[in-house]
Amino acid sequence: MNVKLGELIALQERIDGLRTELGISPPGIIFSAPLNAINDGLVIVEADGQGGGTASVVDGNYPVDYVTKYLKVFPTEPAARAAAEEIVFNGCKPVEVLDAS
Repeated sequence: MNVKLGELIALQERIDGLRTELGISPPGIIFSAPLNAINDGLVIVEADGQGGGTASVVDGNYPVDYVTKYLKVFPTEPAARAAAEEIVFNGCKPVEVLDAS
């Protein structure tokens, strides 16, 4: 068991190093901001750990009890973050930025 755990730790360190070299984030939230001052919606960007990202708008008590209103998968983290920033900082409508069609 200890050998396998050591191998897992070594692999994770290698993965972390590769992500640093590539400039990508580990899986998880990399951006979160309120949709606006009067709405309890939240704009979130989540990295997939492989360079891609998902931007979404959710309502409710994120991350415990919430509803996803809009969601779009992007090929890169910067593209997903740029979409989220358009919504939060430039007042673009989520449907215009995150519409999958």
